[in-house]
This record gives sequence, structure tokens and C-alpha cells, in this order.
Amino acid sequence: MAQTKTAVGYASGDEAFVLGRKLAESVMGGGLLERPDVALAFCSDKTDSNEFLKGLQSTLGSATPVVGGSAIGVMTHDCLTYEGNNAVLALIESDSIHFKVATANNLNQGEKIAGQRLGQALGDTSQAKLLLVFYDSVRIPPTEVTPPVLNASMPMLSGLEEILGSEIPILGAGLLRDYNFSPPELFCGSHADSQSVVGILMSGNFKPYYCIMHGCRPLDGTYYTITKIDGSVLYELNGTPIVEIIDGLFGNSEWQKERPLHHLTIGVNYGAKYDSPEESKYVNRLITGLAPGGKGVSLFEPDLAEGMEVQFMLRDTEKMVASARDNSRALVQEIKKDQNRCLFGVYIDCAGRAGGYLNIPYEEASEVQKVFKEEGTPLLGFYSGVEICPLMHKSRGLDWTGVLVVFAEDGLDV
Repeated sequence: MAQTKTAVGYASGDEAFVLGRKLAESVMGGGLLERPDVALAFCSDKTDSNEFLKGLQSTLGSATPVVGGSAIGVMTHDCLTYEGNNAVLALIESDSIHFKVATANNLNQGEKIAGQRLGQALGDTSQAKLLLVFYDSVRIPPTEVTPPVLNASMPMLSGLEEILGSEIPILGAGLLRDYNFSPPELFCGSHADSQSVVGILMSGNFKPYYCIMHGCRPLDGTYYTITKIDGSVLYELNGTPIVEIIDGLFGNSEWQKERPLHHLTIGVNYGAKYDSPEESKYVNRLITGLAPGGKGVSLFEPDLAEGMEVQFMLRDTEKMVASARDNSRALVQEIKKDQNRCLFGVYIDCAGRAGGYLNIPYEEASEVQKVFKEEGTPLLGFYSGVEICPLMHKSRGLDWTGVLVVFAEDGLDV
């Protein structure tokens, strides 16, 4: 009988190579797995990524591709931290699920071209059910006076879809090393790299379930039309400089020192304009800071254009926690209703949602952890810069969200 086995572990405190070796030994040590087909691994900014990867490989060997990279913080169903030297590892071994790992570099020389090259490297996708993608979200780190220059998910996804088509759901993340927007490193199967994108194409006897955790609400009912924008720098709304508008919203200019802005985002409503706002139909764009020259603001993605209508959005912590709780529980119930068996989950959580960043005493991710702990299902999670998930029938790069994907075996009684 076909069988899929998974194991997840967490480790902290050791020098990077030792951390990787001990973590791999502990996850393999239960005797459940013999020859993992693929590994997902993420380590904190305090960890030397290259040495950590070597430590993993010293135990796993060269036959198991390792995918993942740097993260602001990591979690399993019973631990969550974004302080210190720590890492998580998930191992998957299956004779019914098939994995194809491929990578493309030089992301900073053209995101769309990199997406096309990754799609070509992945090859035949006729049987694929899901593509997991991770990429380096930082092209140029910020300075004291300029915001970071970021690699955009939109053209990268566009390049992928030109090769693969739009039927395959794409989920994943733009990785972020720390809150200072230091460039991360990616684990690209056999090696660590930067300015790259790596993908795991999955096919076989499984079904992916996924949902998006939101947490923003419109500041008010006002819609603004973009009247001047250049790439990811937004200059004017309704013919008025956006810097003047935000000064008015805050009643001062202190926000101009923030990189990124702590509470305000730009939202696009893909639902009915004058219906009650549905958070599941909004795509929000993080404001990374005041643009060079002080005449505009920089956004995390360059996918807005003149003529589009946008709203100012406020981050709502109560809505954020409720969304994490309700959506994760609903997803597990959907899997049970389908009489499928949960194998493991991956929670990709925006670093801006962390309790420490928001100065709140609780973590919305703990709501996801509770569900997986109650179900006895392994969970690997990490904090990201950009989250990728289908929304309104299209795979998109998202901001200020959590994306939960659960892998379940088809047709098995619970």
C-alpha cells in the first residue's frame, strides 16, 4: 500500500553546522523515515545559512534536496520564535507523491525571465497538483535614507505561468532575513544561493488544501484613483501628492521615519465596490517607506497602475487573530468532510503579523498551532516578506497575510 511519512522538528542554540546536523538527526531519529524524498528547512537571521545547510547534508546525504532558506522566525505546532539562533526542518518520504526540484538564478536581473527559466527547468507539468515557490524578496537592502529595492513576485509569477499555464496553483513566499530587509539566502536543493527562485513541483496521490488569513480593514469607505505611479513608487492619488494625504491621515509627518509603515497599507478591492467589505477579496500592498526624494511612497510590489482605485487599509489585530483561528479550523474540517487524511501543514506568515513586531502580547500564529496540535498533524511555519497563494482564481503575491497549505492523502478514511 502506498504510504507517505512526514516528520517535523525544531532546534536552537548551537553553532550553525552543529545545529543543522543535530536537527536532521533528531527528525530522522524516530526511525519513521529511511530515505526522505525532500526536505523543507528554514533558519533564523542569526544562523549561518551555508553552514547550517552543510550540517543538514552531513546527516541527510546528497540525495535529499533541501529547499527553504532564511526567515525572520520559525514555528512548529508547539514552538514559535523569532529571537536567537534557531531552525525548523520537515522531511517527507513517499512512494505515492512525486517531487521535482528546480531553481533559477539572477532574479535581480529580471524576475519574469527568472520565472520563465524556472518553469522550463521544471519540465512536464501535466500531472502536477501544486507548485511551491520560494524566492529572494530583497534586491538591494535599505539605507538610512532610502527604502529597500525588492524583487517583485508579480512578473516572476507571470513568467512561470507563461511556461506552466495558470491551472497549477502556486503557493510560496518571498523570503526575508530580518526586519532590516537584509538579503536572505535560499536553499536550492543542493546548495545555498541568493537572488534566486526555487520550486518544488508536486504530483501523485495527495490533495492540497489552502487558505489565506487576512487582517486588514478599510480605513473608511473612500476610494482613491491612482493618478501618478512609477513601478513600485506611488506619487499621487486623485491628483494630490500621496505624502500630503498620509500626513493628513496621521496628523503629522512622523510616519515618514517608518520603514515599513507599521499600521497603514494600500488595498485593492477585487469584490463589489459598494458591498460590505470582504477581506478575502482584498489584496494589500505594504508601504515600505518614503521614496527617495520624499515625493512618494514605495510599495512592496509594482503591480498597481494609473487609473486603478485603491483604499487605505488599517491593520486590525482582532480581525487578524479571528481570521487565523476560523480559517485554519475550517480548512481542517473541509479535509475531514472529504474523508482525507492530513499529512502535514505549512504556515507562511507575514513577518508584520508577529506579536513582537506589533507590540501585542499574543501571536495570531498560535491559533494555527492549536489546530495542528489538537489534530496531531505536523506543522512547519516561518515568517516571510511576501506570501503567494491563489486569490480570486489567480496566484498572487500578497502582503500582511498568512497562507496555510495542508497536504492530505486522497481517499483515506479519517
